[in-house]
Amino acid sequence: MKSKKEKHPAKRSLWFKCFKVILLPFIRKPRFVYLGEQFADKALVISNHIGAKAPLTFELYFPKLFRFWGTYEMNSSLKEVYKYLSEVYYGRKKHWNIVASKLFCLIAAPLAYLFYRGLKLISTYPDYRFKNTLKETVKTLEYDCNIIVFPEDSSNGYFDEITEFFAGFITLAKYCYRQGMDLPIYVTYLRRKEGVYVIDKPIKTSELLATGLSKYELAEKLRNRCNELGAISLEEFENQNN
Repeated sequence: MKSKKEKHPAKRSLWFKCFKVILLPFIRKPRFVYLGEQFADKALVISNHIGAKAPLTFELYFPKLFRFWGTYEMNSSLKEVYKYLSEVYYGRKKHWNIVASKLFCLIAAPLAYLFYRGLKLISTYPDYRFKNTLKETVKTLEYDCNIIVFPEDSSNGYFDEITEFFAGFITLAKYCYRQGMDLPIYVTYLRRKEGVYVIDKPIKTSELLATGLSKYELAEKLRNRCNELGAISLEEFENQNN
């Protein structure tokens, strides 16, 4: 249970809020298109990634309190952040020349190190430590926050059509359900060329579990829906609702 003396886990510090003002001219506000209800105060939100584009858009313009899930390397030491950015993010995912990546990250890593801490990321792990991710997430949800997850497999880069969703967010939804939280899950898709964030109708965790599908099948089901949001005719939808 939360204590009145505890610091709110999702509220950004004053220095970080001031820092974000610098980013506003570079990340334009998208048009949010809701196919159903607007965001709840306590929910699980999943989205495509598009490198740093989607996370920064959420950070600057998301209308609710929230925390991101992020790989544990981003919450590690400066040395680990440098290694992650130069070898994994820019080297493998963004396909930069490794020499250029390492030189660039001499400047980028210290800034990213501070920025990641300002984001108050919840670290995710590929091993037994994932239980810590689940516990911290539940504690955050007790403060009526959203949890934003980018579950796509981006090991080979970021693509408009997502090829795979990792199933960790389904494990989270099940874990929360056992804790008495029937979270609504919002599937979202940032259409970068149009500057539009499409927000699907939320689906309750209980509704997903009632299908009897495995966590991998559920992740695949939501991956397909995410891709559909990137392709549907928004003009047709908006005409139907006018």
